[in-house]
Amino acid sequence: MANPPAPRRLTIATRESALAMWQAEHVRALLAGLYPSSAVGLLGITTQGDRVLDQPLADIGGKGLFIKELEVAMAEGRADLAVHSLKDVPMDMPDGFVLAAVTAREDPRDAFVSNHYLDLSGLPGGARIGTSSLRREAQLRERDPLLSILPLRGNVNTRLRKLDDGQYDAIVLAAAGLKRLGFGGRIASLLDPDESLPAVGQGAIALECRADRPEVLAALAPLADRDSTLATTAERAFSRALSGSCHTPLAAHAVVQHRELWLRGLLASRDGAEVMRGERRAPVVDADEADALGRALAAEFLSRGAARLVAA
Repeated sequence: MANPPAPRRLTIATRESALAMWQAEHVRALLAGLYPSSAVGLLGITTQGDRVLDQPLADIGGKGLFIKELEVAMAEGRADLAVHSLKDVPMDMPDGFVLAAVTAREDPRDAFVSNHYLDLSGLPGGARIGTSSLRREAQLRERDPLLSILPLRGNVNTRLRKLDDGQYDAIVLAAAGLKRLGFGGRIASLLDPDESLPAVGQGAIALECRADRPEVLAALAPLADRDSTLATTAERAFSRALSGSCHTPLAAHAVVQHRELWLRGLLASRDGAEVMRGERRAPVVDADEADALGRALAAEFLSRGAARLVAA
């Protein structure tokens, strides 16, 4: 299928962290390949989520703080699209904005990073692990209640520096971010989803634009990856139906296997004392069916008492 007409200019709104800039540059290169005659520029923005680093993200408004200023830039016409880590995008889009495309996903797994230990099983009792994720914290505490889980904020470079300074025995980060920034060599081991089920949308890049910009939607459509779109649609539907938020230790991971979509979900108490797991498989050919799969797994969780965990 032929690409739509080339836009004269596209401006990408992005956070200014190293990882966000890498993602924006990656999308700019993809767009330049599709539309060689177009001028594709970047508009760097420091968001509220980047400015406040001394408090847990859940306490200051959640991951949506990473995208609000980017949406303002699009609303004001200073940018045509925004590039996000999909795991930072709220489950319900604000009025007037849509997810135009999800690109091919990087490794969605969590990464164990340590200068002294090879994997979680090698950690001594009481080891200090840094993470800013309630999802990771709950799964780590379920595995070993004696671990000392400490908050860890900042960009990837900052988090690695804190590890190197001896503030932690190990840290857990998204493998995708480490690989994209050239830090794959820092990964001591990758955590299988059975050990640490990933965050909804982890490893995927999302492109957002205004709903009233059909020419931008058409220009971004060729960047969508089918399998990544189906998988993340199911994950986000699962989270949305359970009212998942940054206050909820919730995880979901889907993968296309043998013409079926296999979705696994997890909901937990923060201390890891209660962990609910479930999975579903179904033939899925479009986003509506992927969404239905996510909602069906969430309904199963609710029938098992998930509302109590969410409320807690």
